[in-house]
Amino acid sequence: MLVQLNSVTKYFDGNTILNKINFKIEEGEKIGLVGVNGSGKSTLLSLLMNEMEVSEGSIYRNPHRKIGFVKQMSDLTMTNTIKEELTTVFSGLIQLQQEIQRLEVQMSQSETQDLENLLTEYGQKTESFAMLGGYEFEAKIDSIISGMGFNSLKETKIQQLSGGQKTKLSLAKQLLEEPDLLVLDEPTNHLDLEAILWLENFLFQYRGAILVVSHDRYFLDKFIQSVVELERNQITRYKGNYSSYVSQKEKNEQLHWLRFKQQEKEVKRLETYVEKHIVRATSAKSAKNKQKQLNRIDRIDAPLASLKSAYLNFEMEYPSHKAVLALEDVALSVKPNELLLENVQFKIERGNRVALLGSNGVGKSTLLKSIIKELPYAEGSIKWGGNTKIGYYDQEFQSLTPELTVLEEMRQTFPKEDDLTVRQTLASLLFTQENVEKRIKDLSGGEKGKLIFAKLMLAKPNVLILDEPTNHLDLATKDMLEKSLINFEGTIFFVSHDRYFINKLATHVLELTPKKTTMYLGDYQDYLAKKE
Repeated sequence: MLVQLNSVTKYFDGNTILNKINFKIEEGEKIGLVGVNGSGKSTLLSLLMNEMEVSEGSIYRNPHRKIGFVKQMSDLTMTNTIKEELTTVFSGLIQLQQEIQRLEVQMSQSETQDLENLLTEYGQKTESFAMLGGYEFEAKIDSIISGMGFNSLKETKIQQLSGGQKTKLSLAKQLLEEPDLLVLDEPTNHLDLEAILWLENFLFQYRGAILVVSHDRYFLDKFIQSVVELERNQITRYKGNYSSYVSQKEKNEQLHWLRFKQQEKEVKRLETYVEKHIVRATSAKSAKNKQKQLNRIDRIDAPLASLKSAYLNFEMEYPSHKAVLALEDVALSVKPNELLLENVQFKIERGNRVALLGSNGVGKSTLLKSIIKELPYAEGSIKWGGNTKIGYYDQEFQSLTPELTVLEEMRQTFPKEDDLTVRQTLASLLFTQENVEKRIKDLSGGEKGKLIFAKLMLAKPNVLILDEPTNHLDLATKDMLEKSLINFEGTIFFVSHDRYFINKLATHVLELTPKKTTMYLGDYQDYLAKKE
C-alpha cells in the first residue's frame, strides 16, 4: 500500500470541505479523481502531499515509496536549458558515470599492484550503473523531449519559456523521475493533441501508481482503472474507466431517485397522520408513536440532479446569409518580415461547426483574432458574409474589465437591457446575489468563463468564435455547454484541445499548419480515420 486516508475531515473557515474520507491507493493502481469545481479535489491532493494538515483523521504514507506531484513551474532552475534541467533528474547516475570514467583513466595508467583493486571497484560501479539504468537514461531524456514537443526548444533557457511551457517541463521532469505514485493535476493543460496522445501511451505503460485529476474524458478513458468521485464532501469509488463510471453513476442516480421518492412519500404519509390525529384524544398516543417513527428516519439527501445546475442557451437575433466566412491566401505575422502562417484558405457556411486543430504555437488564437479584426493580417483576404453577428469567447478573458463587478460588466455591455433580464441571465449561470457584486479580478477562471457565456447569451450572435471554451469548466458544465452549442442554430468556429468536446460538436475539422490549411468533413474520429 502506498497511501491510506483514515476518516479524514478538513474544515475551512467553519465549512466542511471533506467529511470522514476513507481512501487508499495500492501499488500500480491508476485512478481518476473527478468532481465538480469546488468539490475539494485540490484540497485532497494537498492533504495527500502533506502540504496541509487534516482537521480530523489521519493519513498514512509508505515511507519506503516515493510520491511525485507536478506543480506549476516547481523546482526549475531558470538559467538551465530544457535538456540540462531534465538531465538533473539523473545527477546521481551522471556522478557515477564520471567516477567510472575516472577509474578507466587510472587503470590505463596504473601499475600492476594497483590494478586489481581498481578493477574490483570498476566492476562494482559499472554493475551499479547498469542496474540503475545508466545505459538508458539519455534515451529516456530524448524520448520525453520528443514526446512533449520540446525538440526545437531543448537548448532554450527556461527563463525564456512561456508559463505553459514551464508547466509542461515540470510534468516532463516528474515523468522522468518515475515515482511509485505519480499525482497529476490537469496534466493535459498546455499540451497539444499530439503531446496528449504521447502522454496517454506513456501513462498506459507506466509501472507505478497514478492519481490524476482531469476534465479530459478521452484521456481518462485511455488508462485509468477506477474513478474516485468527490461529491457532497465524501467520495465514491467506481471500478473501470471514465465511461464505465458515467454508466454506473447513472444507474446509482436512478436508484437514489427511487429511494428518495419512496421515502418522501412515506414521510408525507406519517406527517399527515400526525397532523390529523395529534389533537384527538382517542388517537393522540398513536400520533405520538408515528412522530417517533418520523424522528427515527435517516433522511436521504435530495439527488444532486434535483439541485441547481448551470443553464446555457444560445439564441440568434436573426440568421446570417448562407456564406458566412471566406479566407483566401491569408498570411499572418507577429514579427516584422517573419510569417507565422501562410496559404490560409477555407470557407465556412451557415450551420457549420468547425473545429480548428493545430500544434501549440502554430497560431490558432492569432488566426481567430485576425478573423474578428483584433489583429491585422499580412496578406490575402478575409471576407465575412452578409448579416453576420459575431460573438467571441476569449480564453484569456481580455474582453472583461478586471476592476468592474459582474453586474457592472453586464450593464456596461448591455446598457439598454432591463435589470431583471440581466440578473436572470446571470442567475441561470449560478451567479448569486453576492457573486454579482464581486469584482471580475476576484473571480475564478470558471466564473470568468461563465460570465462571457452570459454575455454571449444576451448578445444573441449568429456566429460564435470560441477559443478554448471548455478550459476551467467542470465536467457537468462542459456537458451543458455541449448540449447548448449542438442546439445552437447558427455557425460555430472553435479551438479546443478537448477531444470529447470536439467529437460531440464538430461537423468539420480544419487542420492548421504553418504552410497550409486542410478542411475535413466530419467529427474528430472521422478526422483521425482520414489522417491514417
